[in-house]
Amino acid sequence: MSTGIMIRIEGLSFSYPDGTKALDDISLAIAEGSSTGIVGANGAGKSTLVNHLNGYYLPQAGRISIGNTLVNKKSLDQIHKLVGLLFQNPDDQLFTARLYDDIAFGPENFGMNKAAITTRVEEVLRELDLWELRDKAPSHLSQGEKRFAALATILVMNPEVIVMDEPTSDLDPSNRRKLINRVNGFNKTTITVSHDLDFIWDTCQRVCIMNKGRIAADGTAKEILGNRELLEANHLELPLRLQG
Repeated sequence: MSTGIMIRIEGLSFSYPDGTKALDDISLAIAEGSSTGIVGANGAGKSTLVNHLNGYYLPQAGRISIGNTLVNKKSLDQIHKLVGLLFQNPDDQLFTARLYDDIAFGPENFGMNKAAITTRVEEVLRELDLWELRDKAPSHLSQGEKRFAALATILVMNPEVIVMDEPTSDLDPSNRRKLINRVNGFNKTTITVSHDLDFIWDTCQRVCIMNKGRIAADGTAKEILGNRELLEANHLELPLRLQG
């Protein structure tokens, strides 16, 4: 793993139009090639934080850089190439009438040549066991298939950073295990927001707890997720594997 910093967040604050403060002076450095879990109770600011990483939200105070690129209005095209964001709801990423067209949309939008698109889309669909479904309408896929189809729309772009927001929320045990295996094989900088602390345990080296828009704790997965007192103080529970 490289020792370089892939993501640097400095003094990031953000409030919604109704005045709700979602992020309060967050600073965080994430190493290239590392895997980081972001956990916390509902309303802690987790999704708001990761939605800044691909420019969905722009900083109101502070700054974010991805590699050497500062996140701002002028850099959004470059940021979208660098960062792939898997939304909580896969339906938010699947909008065409045919699965193949959804996967090809990103490369086409960024001007990749036709032959390269065809090759890359087939590679990703086969990698995620979706090739036989390529002509189906995404609306006709199972929830598990939709989750992996949404992931394919990201992987086809070969981003340097993959951000996942509640990736196991609609997966059965078999597809959950399949996703764990895929995530552990990414070899990319990975950030995962999840209430599924067992998934975080299985896929993340580092864990940050958020509480009321701030980083309340930051350490290795075992240090953070094995600390019952710390978790309970932040309205969380031990991973299931550590309970009992």
